[in-house]
Amino acid sequence: MPILSTWPPAARLLRLLLLLLLLELQTGGCARRDFFQPDARVGPGSAAALPPGADSVLATAGRYYNRHSGLYEALLGRHYRRAWAAPVRAPVLHLATAAPGGLRPGKSGGGYQSISMTLEGVQGREYALRTLDKEPSKTLPAGLRRTFLLNAVRDATSAALPYGALTVPPLAQAAGVPHGRPRLVYVRPDETGLGPTSARFQGKLALLEEKYSALASRTPDLAGTTGFVGGEAMLKAVYADPAYTIDQPAFLRARLLDLWLGDWDRHEGQWQWAARPAPGGQVRHQPIPKDRDQVYFRFDDGALPWLVSRRWLVPRFQTFRARYDNVPGLVYQAIFIDERGLSQLTRADFGRAAADLLRHLPDTLIERAVRRLPPAVYALEGPGLAAALRARRDALPQAAAAFYRSLARQPTVGGTARPEHFTVRQYADSVAVRVETGSSAGPGHLLYARTFYPAETRRLTLEGLGGDDVFTVVPPPDGHPAAHIRLQLRGGPGTNRLDAPGRHRRLTFDDGSSSPRGGRPYDRPNDN
Repeated sequence: MPILSTWPPAARLLRLLLLLLLLELQTGGCARRDFFQPDARVGPGSAAALPPGADSVLATAGRYYNRHSGLYEALLGRHYRRAWAAPVRAPVLHLATAAPGGLRPGKSGGGYQSISMTLEGVQGREYALRTLDKEPSKTLPAGLRRTFLLNAVRDATSAALPYGALTVPPLAQAAGVPHGRPRLVYVRPDETGLGPTSARFQGKLALLEEKYSALASRTPDLAGTTGFVGGEAMLKAVYADPAYTIDQPAFLRARLLDLWLGDWDRHEGQWQWAARPAPGGQVRHQPIPKDRDQVYFRFDDGALPWLVSRRWLVPRFQTFRARYDNVPGLVYQAIFIDERGLSQLTRADFGRAAADLLRHLPDTLIERAVRRLPPAVYALEGPGLAAALRARRDALPQAAAAFYRSLARQPTVGGTARPEHFTVRQYADSVAVRVETGSSAGPGHLLYARTFYPAETRRLTLEGLGGDDVFTVVPPPDGHPAAHIRLQLRGGPGTNRLDAPGRHRRLTFDDGSSSPRGGRPYDRPNDN
């Protein structure tokens, strides 16, 4: 085994940090059973039973995150530990009055970290109840959940600002992006009205937010909506028939808002979609962001997370600061939905959207939004947060350009389950793509048109998802060489044909008879 001095510098640093971390944790190799606070309440009388008529409490989101030594913080990061331990005044959740007509328990939710459930109201309205704190034990293999590593994974929750979601609504409204309206609540330690999962919420601070699920939930900015669908249902509809589309300019505004807020966790499951009628019998889907848990993420202020967040390890863990560090890393988690929701937009579209967003986000708005933080938390984080938001707003056009470049490098253009005709016209300096289809939108309907340039694009993938698709490749006129863009043409189920006279050195064609890597690439996230 090589000695430490012969290892690469990054490996030596990582090994040293891990050794220091093991010494600092001093857990005897076991996960702490008492990691979480038993009750969020603080102050005199916090150990006593909560009176039945109590309207509010003084509480902390997670004071245990702020009980570490200076060495521990140097290794793992200071993060937002002070904000998690800051006392805040929170209203007590009363299910009978929390919404018009009261709330009753619905289905439990949450992924690998969130503790959440759906509450049901009148008129089919639904509300999400989600604790501020996380339980990320399921992110570890079962064999490691009893070790000290679980303590470190749990502690990483402190990289998120627990009350950050409260600041987003006025910013989203100014940006023209539909949004939720989360409210801070405290769940009584003796609350049993949440059904069998009541114990998971008892004594915790949480956010209560109405979902966009019923037409009764429509807000003025969603007038004309005929229904709400989740991300999976929306994608199935768009893949099935060209009459169903994504409102790409609206999605770009929403994604630039994410970029500005440093919200890296925006995969396809983090969206709801409002369906609206469009000309020609089409249905257009407008995006509604959900779950603003990761805005203003602060991660790389410790030696070990700094190393983890490098471009060659886990680049999506981007720290929110005045400058944009690594835009491709920041948007990495949403690459699948970005490729499909922004496929028709050009560099100029990104530039115009960023400039327009900048004009709608004045300093006064930023200050008003940040003031929505609880007073004690604002005192700790508010001024610095507002300054960073102002700086990032001013640099948004440059960040948008970097975002565009990251998508333009290896784009994927997909059809639908209907028959389509993909036409690729090659020129010396560009490649022009048209996708036409016969569907409920009318025969010969133009589904897609865009020109790609080799200065931006290295590889272009065209995906037929079904039907009998035809791929026509037209070589450059007058025998000129084609632009240096590699073409990957892939047919879906059905009889697919390639019409490509002449010789094409940078072209590959899959007629759909085989299914590489166990499935059609367009049906799942890109792993490039």
